[in-house]
Amino acid sequence: MSVQERKQRERAERERLIVATARELAEQQGWDAVTTRQLAERIEYSQPVLYSHFRGKREIIGAVALQGATEMAAAVRAATAAADGPRARVYALARAYLDFAERNPAVYDAIFQLDGGLAYAQEETPEPLKDAFAALLESLGEVAGDGVAPGLFTEMFWASLHGLATLTRSGRLPPEDTEPRVELLVDRLAMV
Repeated sequence: MSVQERKQRERAERERLIVATARELAEQQGWDAVTTRQLAERIEYSQPVLYSHFRGKREIIGAVALQGATEMAAAVRAATAAADGPRARVYALARAYLDFAERNPAVYDAIFQLDGGLAYAQEETPEPLKDAFAALLESLGEVAGDGVAPGLFTEMFWASLHGLATLTRSGRLPPEDTEPRVELLVDRLAMV
């Protein structure tokens, strides 16, 4: 291995460590606790080293969002692959999405609530974000209904899931009613 290859590998490892540490800190204490000073102390590198990888917290949030979008897409695909039939797939998708949001609140916020400097619903949208939407579209497109654009239907279903996740987490919807809400969403909106 050349010196250049070793340096690139070490740089990639440092970047992974920064993202993993930021994610861990955000999940434990919230995004307000994620500062370059705090990250530098935790990973035992100087702040200039962090800045050589990311220009600041915004880019770190963006990196966590991209990682999270990849994980969410994988979770949705795994859940829907194991389901038999359109209704079961849509239900599995809804549960996987809501479970991901509940288990990873800081990552979910990085993807959907915080400014990570990422473009959404545009030509320059990063591939992990496009793929996360595609993971939803794969199951929802088949139940969109006649004359309904699959992408538009997917946006509406996703908005409903996002609302459920956000309102439940903030205590505005009681968590014990999540299952009836999911059933209603699947049966009425997806009409499967």
